[in-house]
Amino acid sequence: MTEPDDDLDEGLSAAEAASGRLRADKWLWFARFFKTRSLAARLCNGGGLRISGTVATKASAAVKPGDVLTFAQGRHIRVIKVRALGTRRGPAPEAQALYEDLSPPVKEEAIGDPYRPPGAGRPTKRERRELDRLQGEE
Repeated sequence: MTEPDDDLDEGLSAAEAASGRLRADKWLWFARFFKTRSLAARLCNGGGLRISGTVATKASAAVKPGDVLTFAQGRHIRVIKVRALGTRRGPAPEAQALYEDLSPPVKEEAIGDPYRPPGAGRPTKRERRELDRLQGEE
């Protein structure tokens, strides 16, 4: 008699493997879009995931190869095409093989603009020292 697999909930179940489909929250977690499966489930349950244009309202919504997933991640909208289901949450290269990113490349925004036009706002420490030198108050 075989022992039941305690990690069956974390991996691909026999029913999922046979049907060629996987729960959306589990796939998002396998593909490393979310740090925990509960965060992925929260996105799905909140209606923040579209599977091939249809809003998924449950974490148990089925995902299969060829589906296009659209969801917000941080301040960016991700458009992902599912290539494979995967069997576990593996290393990053293994996770990246599960999908094709269809999102346009994101231009990273500068955190702070180093250029500040003269006279705009408070003077910087350097500008204050220059003013002090000009006024002879060193």
